[in-house]
Amino acid sequence: MTYPTAPWKLEGYAIQTLHLVDIKQAIPFVPSELEIVSLLPGKTLAGTYVSSYEAGSLLEYNELIVVPAFVRYQGYIGAWISHIYVDNEDSVAGGREIWGLPKEMAEFSWDNHGKLSVKQNQRELYQLSYKKDWLSLSTWWQQEFRGNAFGGLGSELLYFQNNFKSQISLLKSNLEIPQHSPFASLGLGQPWFTVNLQKLELLAGVPKLLGNEVINLSDN
Repeated sequence: MTYPTAPWKLEGYAIQTLHLVDIKQAIPFVPSELEIVSLLPGKTLAGTYVSSYEAGSLLEYNELIVVPAFVRYQGYIGAWISHIYVDNEDSVAGGREIWGLPKEMAEFSWDNHGKLSVKQNQRELYQLSYKKDWLSLSTWWQQEFRGNAFGGLGSELLYFQNNFKSQISLLKSNLEIPQHSPFASLGLGQPWFTVNLQKLELLAGVPKLLGNEVINLSDN
């Protein structure tokens, strides 16, 4: 298996959903070494990110990321990624071996009517329907922003920075997570906000080793 070295430059489009979830429901998805950041009393910020990286990317693939909480470790704050699915085996290998992410293979379906689904072995994990919000304020220029995240497969806790450039607008959406989905018990519910990222340029940065903490994703 061969895959590019970090950083990875990726181009395409994505949809980000943001949710407020109960910290009690997020705890089973987060290693005990990490402190869950509270946004409101008893609540943390969670989300999903589903993307399609197209021509011009270092690798071309679709991806679904599930973030059960934002967490803190020794002064570092970022997203903890509990589940991540792609449809490219090189992306699986690189994600696991470079960033310590629990990537798995899945099947992605985007249609022209604002609906996408993610399945694994023909079982649906995630379905999102979306359309333009009539109150949406769109940016017609590419705004720049940054997202920090943790990774850890095995005993190493990693921290990395993702730099984004994208046109941004809001969407109306309806999210369905089947009961048999591995992250159903997180209780995501309907999104607080759904963000449309078009003309997306993403640079997935080189990870930094924070410590040899025992991070066992198989328990989450």
